Amino acid sequence: MSLFQLDKKWYVMTLAALTNASVVALPSMSMSVLFPEISAELKLNLVQVGLIWGIGSLPGLISTLLAGAIADRFGPRRVIIAGCVINGLLTALRGFSYDFTTLLTTVLLAGFMVPLISVNAVKTAGIWFGSRQLGLANGFLSMGMALGFLGGSMLAATVLSPWLGGWRSVMFLYGGLATLFALPWLLSPRHPSSAAQAGRGPSMRGAFAHVARQSNIWLLGLAILGIGGGVQGTLGYLPLYLRGQGWPEISADAALATFHLVSMLTVIPVAIFSDRPGVRKKIFLASAVLISSGMLLLTFVSGGLVWLAVGIAGLVRDGFMAVFMTSVIETEGIGAQYSGSAIGFVMVFSMLGSIVAPPLGNSIAALAPSAPFGLWTLMSLAGIVAIYMSRGRPHHAI
Repeated sequence: MSLFQLDKKWYVMTLAALTNASVVALPSMSMSVLFPEISAELKLNLVQVGLIWGIGSLPGLISTLLAGAIADRFGPRRVIIAGCVINGLLTALRGFSYDFTTLLTTVLLAGFMVPLISVNAVKTAGIWFGSRQLGLANGFLSMGMALGFLGGSMLAATVLSPWLGGWRSVMFLYGGLATLFALPWLLSPRHPSSAAQAGRGPSMRGAFAHVARQSNIWLLGLAILGIGGGVQGTLGYLPLYLRGQGWPEISADAALATFHLVSMLTVIPVAIFSDRPGVRKKIFLASAVLISSGMLLLTFVSGGLVWLAVGIAGLVRDGFMAVFMTSVIETEGIGAQYSGSAIGFVMVFSMLGSIVAPPLGNSIAALAPSAPFGLWTLMSLAGIVAIYMSRGRPHHAI
């Protein structure tokens, strides 16, 4: 069967997943394994590395709200096209950094534009899919993220940087790739019944006010703040931690890649199972508990047991994100119409966690090298409490 004979909605969802992988996840996770090279060249300390790793989320506190509200008003397709071009240029701009301040600035600028992709990809799923397949659709998006995270952790430091001549050239390559993704989106089909495509969606102010009145959205935001922040801190610190424990560079990067590999392999089964009636919240809670358990193990274990801890933490990470995004859209009063604004709203909490968790955790590494994992475990436990308090899918979901 040719590409043009495939169902339109799955073509759009595959394109969205690949965009997540190439424009968002690949450049982001590559920074983690490139930090030893970057910090040596730019003379960065551990706290500065943690700040750069988390600071990209700071402008997202504003841009996620704007990205979601604009998508609800005008449709996600146009926003994603612009996002591919702008993110590509800003990713390439990182390659021109010459000290801590310039790298911090370029990461900040790029972080402002990333939500144009990530928020609108989820909005796209909400437009094209009903409740029976919405978990699976978001699973595709999460698998795209996992694929990009895996590629970044496996290839950036050990393959691409030596081949291209350094981390700067890797950023230039990623920037060009991201920009090219605007072309298939220009040629992609439009949803025929989406009012937002014609600019007839709810006003930005009205959509935000409506979403902010939903108490369940606040609980989901607190959940992703704790768990997402813990994961973000862990992913940025893990390669540096393992190298500090005497692990060879390739083994330290492989541990991070293992996290993303097991996550990518399980995301679709988790997403499919979550689409069964009455199990969404149970899967949500169980996934959060597994992630927290893996982070807790990293606080105590060493040697070969680190692989077990990494595997447990990563086993359902992207499946968790798929269920999380689906739960946001299915919150009573949200649906496809307000999904962009709702995703933007909760992702503000996610970005806040990503800003605070890495430098806060890295700052206590002097107490004990594994101490940051303990802090991030506590954050994730607070997120589990918020999930427990949240409401599951209503009987008349979209």
